[in-house]
Amino acid sequence: MSLEIEAVSRSSEPSCVEKLAELFPTASRVRLPVRVTTISAGRRRLHEQTVIEFGTPDEVLFASTLPVEFEDRLRLINSDGSLDARAMVVAVRYYDGRKAVAARFIGEVGNWIIKP
Repeated sequence: MSLEIEAVSRSSEPSCVEKLAELFPTASRVRLPVRVTTISAGRRRLHEQTVIEFGTPDEVLFASTLPVEFEDRLRLINSDGSLDARAMVVAVRYYDGRKAVAARFIGEVGNWIIKP
């Protein structure tokens, strides 16, 4: 029985992205699968599939395995291409062996689901 209680309490712990979202009080929970590509100058382009878990009118928050740092530039594209935006990393948080990234949109994003 104690194992079941421990498993339940672990699953209710906040994820690394939820911990980062605490720094963005206006963030709303979303679940939007995207392809993230690094576009920083002088580096090889890397990419991964991930899910935007939180967003504001100006930022997105997601878990990542990419080696990104503050001010790196990214491109975010969803599967149907209706979201194709560039963003700059504004925060990286490591928590419990995982990494969460917050990136701020560069320029207008016409099809972003969260409006001011």
